[in-house]
Formats: sequence, C-alpha cells, structure tokens
Amino acid sequence: MTKFTWADVRHLMKQLPKGRPFGVPRGGAIVAALTGQEMEYPDEADYILDDIIDSGRTRIFWQNAFPDKPFIALLDKTRDKTLGWVQFPWEHDGAKDIEDTVVRQLQFLGEDAAREGLKETPRRVIKSLQELTQGYKDDPAAILAKVFTQDYDEMVVLKDIEFWSLCEHHMLPFHGRVHIGYIPQGKIVGISKLARLVKCYSRRLQVQERLTIEIARAIETYLKPLGVGVVAEATHLCMAMRGVEEPANMVTSCLLGVFRKEARPEFLRLFDGKASK
Repeated sequence: MTKFTWADVRHLMKQLPKGRPFGVPRGGAIVAALTGQEMEYPDEADYILDDIIDSGRTRIFWQNAFPDKPFIALLDKTRDKTLGWVQFPWEHDGAKDIEDTVVRQLQFLGEDAAREGLKETPRRVIKSLQELTQGYKDDPAAILAKVFTQDYDEMVVLKDIEFWSLCEHHMLPFHGRVHIGYIPQGKIVGISKLARLVKCYSRRLQVQERLTIEIARAIETYLKPLGVGVVAEATHLCMAMRGVEEPANMVTSCLLGVFRKEARPEFLRLFDGKASK
C-alpha cells in the first residue's frame, strides 16, 4: 500500500492545467475543491478531474459523456504499472474502504447489510479474499531455491496435486488437479516444493491456461531440467453455476524441452495412470 499525505497531493496538483475542473465523485470532487475553482456541473468546467485512474472505466464513462472535456487524474495506474493499492489522506484505511464496497454490493442485491446474519459479512469477505489470493505474496524463486545435487536423469512425476483458484473473469472458484513431470539435469527439488509452487500460482486471480504455463516456466527457469511437463484438469464454477450451467472438466497442458517430443508419450501415459498398460 502507498499512502499519500496532503503534501504529496499538493505536489501532484502542480501538474494540473489552469482552468475550472469538475471533480468526479468521490476523490475527484475533493481534489477539485482543493483547487478553489471547482465547478458544480461538468458542462461548465474546462476539464474533468479525478484522483486516480484504476481500470480506466470511469475515464471512459466521462469521456463518452463529455467528449469535448479533457479527463485528468493525479495518478494513472494504466500508465504506471508500479502503483499498487493507493490510499489518499481523505480515505479510510484500505480494508475499511473495501468493506464499504461489500456493504454496497449487499445493498445492490436488495439485502439489509445491517441484519444479524450479514453484519460481519464484509469483514469475512475481505479475510476470505486475502486467503484465496495469498499466492501474490509467494515468490516462486524462493520456493524452488532449495535444490539437491543428484545424478538422476529419468522422469520425475508428481500426480494429483489438488488446487483451488479464482477465475479472473467472474472471481468464482475453479478446482482440480495438477500433474507435474520433469527430467532433472543434475538438480532435483523436494516434492513438497512442487505442491507449494502450484499453490503459489493458483492462489491468485487466474485462467487455467496461464496457470499451467506459469508452473511449467517456473520449473524450467529455476531447476533448468532437460524438460518439464504440466497438465492441469479442473471444473470451473463460473461455467457450472452461471451461464450455460453445465459442469465440465477442462484439461490444459504445457510441455517444454524434451517433453515436446521425445518424452511426451511417456509423460502423458504416466500422468494418466496408464504406464502399466
């Protein structure tokens, strides 16, 4: 989290153009008021002002509504990818702001956010999201840092690593198993580290295709094996609970190095449990 002081805000305001701004509720209205030239209606203003551009949706809305008015913000996350969670001096602490958002969602659904069963729901939702996305705090390099020197050049396969993740499109769970295989090149890693690696990438907002690739690329980068193969299979609740409402099992794979050709048949037989046939 980056906390901005009033002095920081005044410094950022030096970049604003001369003229009369209309401030976008909420933060933009505060910044506009600080200029001392804020306008009550956007059609009377010289430009539209906001405190921060996050996804860009607010900017698009106001630009479509007033195409002749420049849209300006103190900070723009779409341009500066290093900006994380930003807290301005007029805001509550970050967690409280997000809890307020959950309250608004409950009200949007027509619920009474103050009733007994929902009083603690905003706090629980925030805690749950933090647990379900804890992979953002994990470092794959640190997970795979501890390796052992071992003269072994046959395939190592770890099957049925269970995982839960949240799809980034609807923030609904998808759940399944990952199968990992690699052929060492003088270095092996403890099998628990492979399971931790799966958790590192799955406990983020994900799509299954990227999850599969990220696991494989991390093993390739930090273990430098002769080859690596990753297969993931999962059921997506965003498809089972909504939309077509049809549960189905999705399978994705990423094969690198010798797994692309020479080792491909053996690996696919092993992870599928057909090696003995």
